[in-house]
Amino acid sequence: MVQPFHLAVPVDDLAAARAFYGGLMGCAEGRSTDKWIDFNFFGHQFVVHLGTPVGQPDTNDVDGEAVPSFHYGVVLEWEAWHDLATRLAAAEVEFVIEPGIRFEGDVGEQATMFFLDPAGNALEFKAFKDPSQLFAK
Repeated sequence: MVQPFHLAVPVDDLAAARAFYGGLMGCAEGRSTDKWIDFNFFGHQFVVHLGTPVGQPDTNDVDGEAVPSFHYGVVLEWEAWHDLATRLAAAEVEFVIEPGIRFEGDVGEQATMFFLDPAGNALEFKAFKDPSQLFAK
């Protein structure tokens, strides 16, 4: 079993974060106050805290795309990734990097997509047809 991580990020609107993570993303809500909300983020403890969002000033070139240098997300199973991409597109989420295949034909080939939460935090969700490629060189 993979040990769950804990990640906390600042958001400027808890109601918008609740609608995005709890509603659109389908993450079950745990404890909360008027300053923060815990979510079950695909088996990990994810907390949004009322504060000043980090923003996205920096990017790095990865396979010809401008990838936000600060981002987080989950590696999903191949079909779950496609289901999420379809759900996000149907909800008219604006993608920073459209769903697609990165490193096609190379070691580490993966499906990936980037989008922002309502506070501007960048998320990347990816999937590998061959999960053993996750850390392959």
